[in-house]
Amino acid sequence: MAEHNILGKWGEEAAADHLRRKGYTILFQDWKTGRRDIDIVAQKGSDLIVFVEVKTRKKGSAMPGELSVDNDKIHSLTLAANSFVKRYSVNCNIRFDIIAICGGPGDYEIKHIEDAFYPRL
Repeated sequence: MAEHNILGKWGEEAAADHLRRKGYTILFQDWKTGRRDIDIVAQKGSDLIVFVEVKTRKKGSAMPGELSVDNDKIHSLTLAANSFVKRYSVNCNIRFDIIAICGGPGDYEIKHIEDAFYPRL
C-alpha cells in the first residue's frame, strides 16, 4: 500500500477516535455505494446523522486538508449521502463535517469543522 494510503487510513482511525471522544457513535467507516464513498458516518444523539470527510496531510503540506474538499467532492458526498439516507430510511437531521488532520502518529493536530458545507443538488 502506498505511503499516502497508509497515512489516510491512519487519519480515518484518528478521526473516528476523535469523534468517539466527543460523544459520537460511529455507524460506518469507509461506507461505499458504487464508486462513491463516505469516510465516516456517525450519529450524535438520537436525531443527528453526520457524514464526515477526512483529509489527512503531512506536516508542512502546501494546502490544508479542508481546502481540498472542492465542489466535485461535495457533489460526490451529497450523492453518496442521498443513497445512504434512502437505503437506511434515515428520518432525522443530517450534517456534513470535515475533519482535517495535519501530521502523523504521535504528532498531529485535528481540526473538526461542523456544518462544513450544505449539500448541493
